[in-house]
Amino acid sequence: MDGPGPLGDFLQARRALLRPADVGLRDLGPRRRVAGLRREELAQLAGVSVSYYTRLEQGLSRGASAEVLDAIARALMLDDHERDHLNRLAETSRHSPRARRPRPERLADETRDLLRAVDGVPALVLGRRTDVLAWNTLGHALLAGHLDFRGPDGPAGRPNMSRMLFLDPHCRALYADWERKARAVVGNLRITAGRHPQDPLLAELIGELTMKSPEFGTLWSDHRVGPCDAASYELRHPVVGPVTLTQQTLSIARSPDQVLIVCTAPAGSPSEEALVPLRDFHDHSTGLSLEDAVR
Repeated sequence: MDGPGPLGDFLQARRALLRPADVGLRDLGPRRRVAGLRREELAQLAGVSVSYYTRLEQGLSRGASAEVLDAIARALMLDDHERDHLNRLAETSRHSPRARRPRPERLADETRDLLRAVDGVPALVLGRRTDVLAWNTLGHALLAGHLDFRGPDGPAGRPNMSRMLFLDPHCRALYADWERKARAVVGNLRITAGRHPQDPLLAELIGELTMKSPEFGTLWSDHRVGPCDAASYELRHPVVGPVTLTQQTLSIARSPDQVLIVCTAPAGSPSEEALVPLRDFHDHSTGLSLEDAVR
């Protein structure tokens, strides 16, 4: 194995985030050579030997028991999502399946029917790697009206929401608090990478974003994890102006790697009213621009 691997990287990153005072230890040394807890301090908190923990962090030991992982999770003060991520990384370190190039993701007819059924609100379907597999007219007009509506129809040309958020200036300017949205997307990608460590297309996406976006590289390196489940964001739409919408991620039963994203506003709110022009705009192919539609 070259390097500590995903499990070791995660342990090192999370250990570096903790200070002795965070876990009730006295910092007796005025000059600490590490940013966070030392390995021996973490091992002491977890109740394991320093040599064993060191081998685990260096990727030299793959057989950590559930009890040891639970003790390390407590010592690192991990939340439930982070504990799940730790357990997945440990399980993957025990079994290294051969990497296979995955088949292109497809949209089931039932999922397309579901997307059509929620046509009254902006919505889109994302695949495992945040590729846009489909969007309704409102979802497209709200989040990516500058792109071809038919982009998701072919695997080679599908927009990718993570790539757009970091590399597309139109999408970057859409979020008033771009940093918060970026942290959420990276945390969710971390979870996906833990579930699918042998996905070469996912690895290519992460590599591309790391090379092209310094912000992504910084966020990726701290190994924070968290699902994109439901959160409210203020959007600065170039046509309809500022709107505050809740983006909710819904699981799709027959396609577990795909999710339905819906954007909603409280009934009768100014944000709901601001979306009316988007509801009146249905067909980019007629040559009518979104700007023309709101006049």
